[in-house]
Amino acid sequence: MAKRGKWTTDDIPDLTGKVVVVTGGNSGIGFGAVKAVARKGADTILACRSPERGQAALDALKAEIPGAKAELMALDLASLASVERFATEFTERYSRLDVLANNAGIMVIPYGKTEDGFERQVGTNHLGHFALTGRLLDLLLSTPGARVVNVSSLAHKRAELDLDNLLYEKGGYGEWAAYGRSKLLNLLFTYELQRRFERAGIDAQALAAHPGFSASNLTGHMADRLYMRIALRIFNLIIQGPDGGALPTLRAATDPDATGGQYFGPGRLNETTGHPVVVEASDAAHDEADAKRLWELSEELTGVRFSALEAG
Repeated sequence: MAKRGKWTTDDIPDLTGKVVVVTGGNSGIGFGAVKAVARKGADTILACRSPERGQAALDALKAEIPGAKAELMALDLASLASVERFATEFTERYSRLDVLANNAGIMVIPYGKTEDGFERQVGTNHLGHFALTGRLLDLLLSTPGARVVNVSSLAHKRAELDLDNLLYEKGGYGEWAAYGRSKLLNLLFTYELQRRFERAGIDAQALAAHPGFSASNLTGHMADRLYMRIALRIFNLIIQGPDGGALPTLRAATDPDATGGQYFGPGRLNETTGHPVVVEASDAAHDEADAKRLWELSEELTGVRFSALEAG
């Protein structure tokens, strides 16, 4: 049992026989999570957009953990076709899914659209993961005690939600605003998914996590600006590394005492660093009416329905 506030990877139970998917598992906190679960014996899938970076990460993983049971699978969350291909291939190859860690994301980028016409940050960070979870739902429901872990951010607390302009079709786009909105959507999705699990009497849990301030490659594109190169270099010297940033995700994914609907983040310095503990999301993240409407919009936009939960 972990001491209060001192949960570490040593507290992860044996995961032999478990199957874990980590989106964006080739770098940053995703790679930190991959290493930790692979070290505990899980069959680990690195779901990555770039085959080259994914293969480099897989090679590094197996060099560090020679016995790791891990493989690379292609997934581009900015493409609903890619999401469907991944889910189809995964379902053909695996008979269970114990943890789906929806970790991948993009951050603070100029306005653009995914191949399906969605604003890129909302389209990738929320809609891509919503569709992926729905495509894998049957496998999750057939795995006792399965968990879906959505990775959010402290940025959700400053987000403004406008469901009538979800994808900024009416303008008003801002790089930080869209990122914060996408992270708020991650939490609204988490809590609504947990409510639907409970109503259907499903033995599965939806949880969320955020890494606090953690070194990652999400801000890599911002280095095009001189002042950001200087700021990021200083920032990365004083914040926790990606392995530390992965701890909240890992606790949500593996702690036997964690329960559906919990949200984990670092326990020190206003949730910016430290061992993972249960933290509180904003009031907006708990708005059930917004969550229900977001769910309906997400189904309409992606064409993916969670029919098994409706039947329940």
